[in-house]
Amino acid sequence: MAETIVLDSEALNALARPLERPALFARARTIVAAAHETGGLIRVPAAVLAEVCRGPRYDAAVNRLLNTRAILVADLDRATAQYAGQLLARLKLGSANAVDAFVVATAAQFPASIIATGDAADIRRLAAADRRIRVLAL
Repeated sequence: MAETIVLDSEALNALARPLERPALFARARTIVAAAHETGGLIRVPAAVLAEVCRGPRYDAAVNRLLNTRAILVADLDRATAQYAGQLLARLKLGSANAVDAFVVATAAQFPASIIATGDAADIRRLAAADRRIRVLAL
């Protein structure tokens, strides 16, 4: 079974703006290419867009990437939001970690997933209880 790749804001930014951080882009591209080769899905939680979208000029690179349909936006629904809240409560974390919790909650929707992240420590902490989720640092 192919794993679903879930991108956090750092991974999405790296793919959208390869010239700004070429080393991160190369790692993120390798992860995405491996997913495509194995038939894996690639998702970015809708909440991540709140971290990366800052206006039409800045958003253009992200929109170009998402418009290819290779990476789909995972909508935030009630169950995912509530699960993210439970993750935060379990670890006694505040809303500053909410987007990371949404990333983990999105990954938890799939039978097997990999989170590509620039924030591996926080994501690993949030995902520690779910053995179906692997975390790859960019």
